[in-house]
Amino acid sequence: MSASGGTKAIVAALAANLAIAVAKFVAFLFSGSSSMLAESVHSLADSGNQGLLLLGGKKAKREATPQHPFGYGRERYIYAFLVSIVLFSVGGMFAIYEGYEKIKHPHEIEAWYWPVGVLVFAIIAESFSFRTAIVESNQTRGNLSWKNFIRRAKAPELPVVLLEDLGALVGLILALVGVSLAIVTGEGVWDGIGTLCIGVLLIVIAIILAAETKSLLLGESAGTEDVEKIRTALVDGETVTRVIHMRTLHLGPEELLVAAKIAVQHDDTAGEIAHAINAAEERIRAAVPIARVIYLEPDIYSETAAAAGKDPASTPGGPVGH
Repeated sequence: MSASGGTKAIVAALAANLAIAVAKFVAFLFSGSSSMLAESVHSLADSGNQGLLLLGGKKAKREATPQHPFGYGRERYIYAFLVSIVLFSVGGMFAIYEGYEKIKHPHEIEAWYWPVGVLVFAIIAESFSFRTAIVESNQTRGNLSWKNFIRRAKAPELPVVLLEDLGALVGLILALVGVSLAIVTGEGVWDGIGTLCIGVLLIVIAIILAAETKSLLLGESAGTEDVEKIRTALVDGETVTRVIHMRTLHLGPEELLVAAKIAVQHDDTAGEIAHAINAAEERIRAAVPIARVIYLEPDIYSETAAAAGKDPASTPGGPVGH
């Protein structure tokens, strides 16, 4: 997995979540807090999710085969989508069930210092993990807002880790509030309410992740800047006079397919056209290195055909938000 895959952020999150999961479960055993049980399951689910992201990154490196001629780059999208399912089912639904049961059958929290101490420790550990994810993301985010970065990122790992860490921090705060209110009031129902809120939070994050990853699985075009770079690189003004139409498609986070019909002079020889196509491919790869699969079809541009149909200078299938 490349640096853009956020391996450092994934490993940091995995280490933090495993340590936190153990601490939370110990606190649950001593205190009986449902918030702590929900949070320990949440941390275990997050640990499994980071394992899935690392596995997806490893599988995506496999060489192309006759059965999968464009390689396995989309494995990373598939495993990111599985993360959203795990977060929804294991984390969110379990927390909602546990919260409902605690509200229905409340009991006081015993040994209150265990859950409070563990939650404070967990907040500190998750903050370090979240900071690592932010630093890694800033290396590729550029001038995009965080919302647009999550929506437009072609590598799914960093958005997943960012949202998971954010959800973990908010969930820990909700758990701390629930436990604190239960201790102060002596009403265990507050612990259940905190657990219920954690469940709702996790389900919302899971739905966001599923929606964003679904778009990547369906196949997204290159970003606006890359599309313009490719269009500019295609035209040399001599043999290739314009782009009639073009499609781009991400085969994986760092692999782009480019297919274009280009206009050439009507009196060019086959040799000249072949040379021009090879030169255009070299210019594209120099401008956008991830453009690894390129198909160019030469044609004669027709003003009459252009006037009768859509603007041939446009780029159908260009970037759209997901």
